[in-house]
Amino acid sequence: MAENKQTIAVSPSALIFLGVVILTLVGFGGYMYGKVGTLEKGTTATPTTTTGTTAQAVPTSSPLDINIIKGIFDKNVVKFGDKGRKLLIVEVTDPSCPYCHVANGNDPELSAQVQPPQFKYVSQGGSYQPPLPEIRKLVDAGKAAYAFVYFPGHSSGEMAAKALYCAFDQGKFWQAHDLLYSFKGYNLLNNTVHNDKANSGILADFLKGAVDTTALKSCLDSGKYDTRTAEETTLAQSSLMDPDPQKGGTPTFILNTTRFSGAYGWDQMKSVADAAVK
Repeated sequence: MAENKQTIAVSPSALIFLGVVILTLVGFGGYMYGKVGTLEKGTTATPTTTTGTTAQAVPTSSPLDINIIKGIFDKNVVKFGDKGRKLLIVEVTDPSCPYCHVANGNDPELSAQVQPPQFKYVSQGGSYQPPLPEIRKLVDAGKAAYAFVYFPGHSSGEMAAKALYCAFDQGKFWQAHDLLYSFKGYNLLNNTVHNDKANSGILADFLKGAVDTTALKSCLDSGKYDTRTAEETTLAQSSLMDPDPQKGGTPTFILNTTRFSGAYGWDQMKSVADAAVK
């Protein structure tokens, strides 16, 4: 018996369309793989070294130029201290980024929820010591200078960054900062504010007690800092963050010329700080 074979004719245009679909799906898959890889590498509490081991933190690419870091303190950024201090610390951060919250030390609820579990604070019985509280102690003691640089590592932190600029104008940066980097602040930014300028009143009201809310709302509504977040994003990309997109992300802490790309614990930064201020 002869086999009954059927041949399906496919037009050249259909083949081209099919090829485009396949390439698009492959590209999207690669993009998502890269994003997941960035999340894992950019937020791990285990430092990556040039040998692939986890023994000790080293710069994640070529060493940073200390003159570039000093130059950050000449720019119009939020800063405490000046470039003459022995230890210069730059934090590249996003107020809506979960691992930025963990590293800032004021969100125990989130630190207990994020994965991997080693981000649970020491104060909660875990092993993670958030770096920013220790950095602030060094700054307050006059041993270090600190600069805040915004980068959109998540998706809903731009309005909060502008609110922090406005709070800095009032001399209330840390008061506003600690509220925004709390669990309530995280949920407000990611679930309510969404970078919508129409929600400036909601954001200002959330900071009641920390700042002059009328002045803060006026500052946000005026557009005074509408370009600054973009300027800081460019600054971070060009000078501060690891050029490898699989490693660069928020938070990024730079202590003099050593870059910590991710939510490293203070125990992993301390030796760099101690060597600088001794």
